[in-house]
Amino acid sequence: MHLENYPFDKLPFTKLFRTYLSEYSELADYYSANPLDIEALKEHAEKITVPQDRDDMAELLKVFNRRFNLDEKALQNIERLKEDRSLALVTGQQLGVFGGPLFTIFKTVTTIHLAKELEEELERPVVPVFWLADEDHDYDEVKHVRLLDRDEVISYGLEYNNSVHPPVAELTLNDRFDDFKRKVHEGLFETDFSEDLWNLLEECYTKGTRMDSAFGSLISRLFSRHGLILAGSNCNSIKERARGCMKHSIEHADEIRQALDEQSSSLEGEFHQQATIYDSNLFYLDGEAGRTKILRNGSSWKTENGHTWSTEELLNLIDEDPESFSPNVFLRPILQDLMVPTLGYVAGPGELAYYGQMKKMYKFFKRSMPAIFPRMSATIIEPSIDRILDELPFEIADYEGRIEDLESKYVERSDQPDIEEIFNDWKQKVEEISEGHKAEIKDIDSTLEGAAGKATAVYFGELDKLKGKVYRSVKQQEETQIKRIRKIKANLFPEGIPQERIISFIYFMNKYGIDIWDRLLQELDEDEKFDQHKLIYL
Repeated sequence: MHLENYPFDKLPFTKLFRTYLSEYSELADYYSANPLDIEALKEHAEKITVPQDRDDMAELLKVFNRRFNLDEKALQNIERLKEDRSLALVTGQQLGVFGGPLFTIFKTVTTIHLAKELEEELERPVVPVFWLADEDHDYDEVKHVRLLDRDEVISYGLEYNNSVHPPVAELTLNDRFDDFKRKVHEGLFETDFSEDLWNLLEECYTKGTRMDSAFGSLISRLFSRHGLILAGSNCNSIKERARGCMKHSIEHADEIRQALDEQSSSLEGEFHQQATIYDSNLFYLDGEAGRTKILRNGSSWKTENGHTWSTEELLNLIDEDPESFSPNVFLRPILQDLMVPTLGYVAGPGELAYYGQMKKMYKFFKRSMPAIFPRMSATIIEPSIDRILDELPFEIADYEGRIEDLESKYVERSDQPDIEEIFNDWKQKVEEISEGHKAEIKDIDSTLEGAAGKATAVYFGELDKLKGKVYRSVKQQEETQIKRIRKIKANLFPEGIPQERIISFIYFMNKYGIDIWDRLLQELDEDEKFDQHKLIYL
């Protein structure tokens, strides 16, 4: 395995993301600290405070992590969070079946790597934390495993009969899971590493297991030996601690809405707005209707399925039953930062955008916005792809385009000789030579003039046969190269989408070993900032 850098500006990333990495000063009003400037990070680290007793925080994390069987190094990191100057570097992701797409791995690897580097730079403990999106309800986002099969993506979905789902975390692997697992197993062709992979998956994902336990166990088995600990908010003891934060979001809802609107409008003027803003930043968990937004109803509050409360009633209900409420995309980071001393958050391009909407919101919770670190963005180049890349007149970014356009460009760019011109010239020269020699033959024996002409005609016939073979050879070469174009595109930009966003990471573990991510961590440069896209050659 070796890594090469590839410029972000050649790839389909947003203007906001590219500007953040190349011209941070243009976005300084929307964020707290430049993640590529160690002096700014040192200054920012001094502002981080812990809103609760550190011993209590560590105990909550121990309770939360009991079901995940953490490695000793991760357990030690929970203890290290008790130290006065310790900090956390956090990332998080939805609970994808069998772990989700590649970028889940890249987020986690980034967090572990940067935590180690920042600890050395800041000379204080920095602990990597993975925040499970255990209150998310968008099951369609996480139910698929997508694998490569030659030149196409095969998608396997784990379906549920319910029209209304509880949080994804609370779903159990149902009666359809065995059939789903069998199909995925068949889709992952047998390799020397398949047995190890399936032993791992079957230890984490068994019928009847909750999705949060299954996903968390997989992440823990892969990364807790690197010190990664898990956290989340779909937990009664943590919701108890979040009660004040959720009430505060209602008490200051109008001011928070105004702050979000102002920041978002300013950001959208030059870049783009990622997340939609609502009247409140809470959902109500209704057993029948699921997770429903809490909206303004004049001077009171309501949900779309008929619940209504005055502000006082809503605050009392949060106080009495905090488990029935869930933070949205804006409040979740605030709650997260109230649970651990968050130096920074490792974000993808979409998350970077909605954090840019939030800076003014933090003051209502007396918190400092964390520094936002870009996650590793990467494309894995398999050996079979590496072998043919240089045989085609394209660079990596070109393969994002439509396959029809790539094929047309290949034919235009291919430096094939003019076959007709070659053979016409050949025949002309043969004809010129033949005419003189035929006259000589006639002078010797006039009866052989016809035979001499026939010999020339036969030669021309053989040239025509050869020309046909040349055309067929060229066509075959073009077809071979076009097949290669299709193969490369399917691997690097499956369905026109960057590989990291669609292909499940277990696909690569099955082909190259379950320790592939350990090897990736070892290959990263010590001072890696993740400010360029990575090409990972296997």
